[in-house]
Amino acid sequence: MPITPVTLTPRAWRRAAAITVAALAGAVLAAVNGQPASATPPGIPSQATAQSQLNALTVAAQGSMSGYSRDLFPHWITITGTCNTREQVLKRDGSSVVVSSSCAATSGRWYSPYDGATWYAASDVDIDHVVPLAEAWRSGANSWTTSRRQSFANDLTRPQLIAVTDNVNQAKGDQDPSTWQPPLTSYRCTYSKMWITVKYNWGLTLQSSEKSALQSMLNTCAS
Repeated sequence: MPITPVTLTPRAWRRAAAITVAALAGAVLAAVNGQPASATPPGIPSQATAQSQLNALTVAAQGSMSGYSRDLFPHWITITGTCNTREQVLKRDGSSVVVSSSCAATSGRWYSPYDGATWYAASDVDIDHVVPLAEAWRSGANSWTTSRRQSFANDLTRPQLIAVTDNVNQAKGDQDPSTWQPPLTSYRCTYSKMWITVKYNWGLTLQSSEKSALQSMLNTCAS
């Protein structure tokens, strides 16, 4: 059957051209800078260590959300100079990151390992708490001091913070691995190791369904 030509308005042409230019610019920048930037939180354990930690975690029923507030986990706090926790992670996880005198990222490149997307504006990136604050509350953090909760919410020592696509982070919300896992299946091994070691190091509990999901994800790791 004959194909009907598509006529674009001048506005549509301009938008299509802008998208094409942006895509080309991104490709050129990626080529110049080499491999894509990759979020690399510290302290990700080996598969064997993660397995030992998973085996040691206490399985318990999920706690109540009673009394929970994000304000009970103060963040982001100043880390050094004018840089807060979010800004530190943006610099750590990005490539060619340029910051202003107030430490705000003005340019750079961020690869989100949850979904494989690359972003060129810090506003498109969220800093995810791998173990969400509400999940921590339900797993034992409800009994912590505010000081300990602050340390948890700004933990740069363990793989608790990672720069990812904002709407992917928002879709995750406060879910545990039994109901949410990274869309990029190849990252689920790493994600499970991150989740396990954070819960282990902070003495948090987990549910049986959560443990089963983590075990399945851990089993996808290459031996």
